[in-house]
Amino acid sequence: MTLDEFEAIRLADLEALYQEQAAATMSVSRPTFSRIIESAHRKIADALVHGKALRMEGGPVHLDARRCCRLHDGDRRGRGRGPGPKRGRPGSAAAGKSR
Repeated sequence: MTLDEFEAIRLADLEALYQEQAAATMSVSRPTFSRIIESAHRKIADALVHGKALRMEGGPVHLDARRCCRLHDGDRRGRGRGPGPKRGRPGSAAAGKSR
């Protein structure tokens, strides 16, 4: 899978952008984006159906301060913020409290 295909998947499927918006983000035409995303979907389907590994190719990648997606940008919406309050674990303050 090329880096362009990987980026197209990220924009269209993970970020849920319309093809026109994703194409503008990648600085390509909408028909070109359509060909890129179609190729990426075909490669992903082949890997899933036939149990193949996916390999990303295309050279060095330079990232700015922004992470790859909303999940890794800190927009977690209450998910993944570490363990919750300790409830009844041995050795915790809550363990000795009665119900």
